[in-house]
Amino acid sequence: MNPELVGLVGILALLGLIALRVYIGVAMAVVAFVGIALLNSWDAAWSVLGMVPFTTGSFYPLSVIPLFVLMGQLVFHSGMSQGVYKAVYGWVGHLPGGLAIATVIGCAGFSAMCGSSLATAATMGTAALPEMKRYRYDPALATGSVAAGGTLGILIPPSIGFVLYGILTEQSIGRLLMAGILPGALLTGLYALTIYLLCLRRPELGPASAKATVGERLSGLGYAWPTLVLFLAVIGGIYAGIFTPIEAAGVGAFVALGLGLAQRRLSFRAAVRAFAETLRTTAMIFLILVGAEIFTLFLGLTRLPMTMADSIASWESPPLVVLVGILCLYVVLGCVLDGLAMIVLTIPVLFPLIEAMGFDPIWFGVLMMIVLEIGLITPPVGMNVFVIRGVAKDVPLSTIFRGVVPFIGASVLAIALILLLPQVALFIPEHMLD
Repeated sequence: MNPELVGLVGILALLGLIALRVYIGVAMAVVAFVGIALLNSWDAAWSVLGMVPFTTGSFYPLSVIPLFVLMGQLVFHSGMSQGVYKAVYGWVGHLPGGLAIATVIGCAGFSAMCGSSLATAATMGTAALPEMKRYRYDPALATGSVAAGGTLGILIPPSIGFVLYGILTEQSIGRLLMAGILPGALLTGLYALTIYLLCLRRPELGPASAKATVGERLSGLGYAWPTLVLFLAVIGGIYAGIFTPIEAAGVGAFVALGLGLAQRRLSFRAAVRAFAETLRTTAMIFLILVGAEIFTLFLGLTRLPMTMADSIASWESPPLVVLVGILCLYVVLGCVLDGLAMIVLTIPVLFPLIEAMGFDPIWFGVLMMIVLEIGLITPPVGMNVFVIRGVAKDVPLSTIFRGVVPFIGASVLAIALILLLPQVALFIPEHMLD
């Protein structure tokens, strides 16, 4: 059989199974198993199916995933995230759209403790949406700002998206995490500026709240100190070369547990829920990784990635045009797939092409995460939008999707700036202390 034809049929079969709502990890494993059997033998397929789960599960660098997930769950269940929102609220709440701006900045702060976009959107939505409703904020702006702000979880470290990308591409996870800091700050600023300009033009969208006194603002900063401690422990340790990313994840989980207990915010029942959710999330991610590894072996047999890379590399289009085309492809895929699925499905095919064109893998990883953010808020999937719909049950999906449109524009602007100024993503990684 023609290996490349088998590869194309396999990809179509995979997309069909995903459309039938077969779990992504299972779908990849099944398609790859059958494909390897057809291209090699059934004995080889059974051998791969028996070997890959063990080799993936025992791969030491993957231990960073459950530790970062545990850190985020402990932060979530101890309620530390709401402190960030309260601290920022006192400083910007009096501006046009101030509550929405505080929400976006609060999302950035929570992302620095969590690493999950969905958890960020759910947590900040619960804290901020009732407050914005009380001040009669436009429902589209209120829900759109939380949905968009939640996407920062996949960009601002610690980010599970960067961890998966680093493992699949064999890039430094520490440098990838550091690369997300400045772009994360840039995108947070652009989201806040978008809200300010919208409300400056139409004040009824986001009425300003009462201006806090200097004393109230200073006292509010006390709510944010756990976030600062956790961020310095994890990211500061990686940047200074004190910890490896795996050690930093362990330190972060321990510090989060200690802060929750010290502040008496983490009850025994909440801790049990945090550990249970960590197990559930970790199992989900590892199943995706096992399926992705088997599928990558199948694609290697088909030689489809190499053929596609050679074909695209032979085009006369400049590499930058090809890169923009790849980013547009991610936007389209984001309409039907979630972020983790896009990473594991596309990296084996597209990363050889990125390397062949001479692009920096760390820089491309940052661009990819921002495009994945766009996918989290675009229809019809828009995972963050559905999370916000679960929190704001009285707001129609169409209203939330309408609210995220201006933030999609801000994300596109951020991509353009990073394309023009790669040092936005590369400055901190290049100055890390190894």
